[in-house]
Amino acid sequence: MQELEKQLEVAPEPSEVGRARRWARAQLGRGRSCPARPGESQPDESQTDTVVLLVSELVTNAVVHTGRPAVLRIAVREPGSVRLEVVDVSARAPRPRRAEGEDTGGRGLELVELLADRWGWQEEGAGKRVWCELSCPPPRSASGDGDESRREPERERKVPARY
Repeated sequence: MQELEKQLEVAPEPSEVGRARRWARAQLGRGRSCPARPGESQPDESQTDTVVLLVSELVTNAVVHTGRPAVLRIAVREPGSVRLEVVDVSARAPRPRRAEGEDTGGRGLELVELLADRWGWQEEGAGKRVWCELSCPPPRSASGDGDESRREPERERKVPARY
């Protein structure tokens, strides 16, 4: 069951990345992406923060690397699954870079790889669609032991240490 599907046209301006982040946060609203866990009164906002970071990375990649407008789509599905898509006019496949040391760029897709449960891309018209999906963290165990915020990844993900 799909709960919400919205899209935003993004101009190729650096300020548009901030607008896309604010728009995504507003679309998710309080508790829309991850409801309160059993026994808790407040919704889990950690997924919303992660979604906003991923929006920033995907939209930045689209507008910086193409210099053209893009379209951001967000879909919230039951139970607590969020899918982001950014469509741009470049047919060039996204390639994760591995930033070195103090590099100020080049970490976008690396972050997507680390934070999303799944991600990928596909051709769309003359361009492409880059997407990622996140699910709510599993419910806390009755005993409260363990790290409840951890997800079981589909593949091993490591952050390379570079000093």
